Amino acid sequence: MRLWSLHPRYLDARGLVALWREALLAQAVLRGRTKGYRHHPQLGRFRAQRDPAAAIGGYLRTVSDEAAARGYRFDRSKISRAGKGIRMRTTRGQLAYEFRHLLGKLRLRDPARHRSLRAIERIVPNPLFTAVPGPVEPWERPI
Repeated sequence: MRLWSLHPRYLDARGLVALWREALLAQAVLRGRTKGYRHHPQLGRFRAQRDPAAAIGGYLRTVSDEAAARGYRFDRSKISRAGKGIRMRTTRGQLAYEFRHLLGKLRLRDPARHRSLRAIERIVPNPLFTAVPGPVEPWERPI
């Protein structure tokens, strides 16, 4: 499971669809509707919110918004509850780490997108997140 902190605009079509599915799985986990992935480290930042289900719903909404901007139709009725005004933090180190990871994936599966992104210097986070100074998040598993 990878719940990207970076803006979904950077993802290729395959990555965006995978993110949607993984975030739906995360929603099921956070709502207690599945036994798998309950201890996944990336879910901790959502569990730390006052309303974890609303936080993951807000995250799903940002993914759905990006999909709609590209002309895709993700079924928003699958979002159980999208909280408004929810803000979470991620570190700039985490964003840089994720961006390097994404570039590695894109180098193989979408070389044109890889070329268009590799010159980016300022990585924009998912709209749900505010970037703050800091290293890679402690829950991250080195790849």
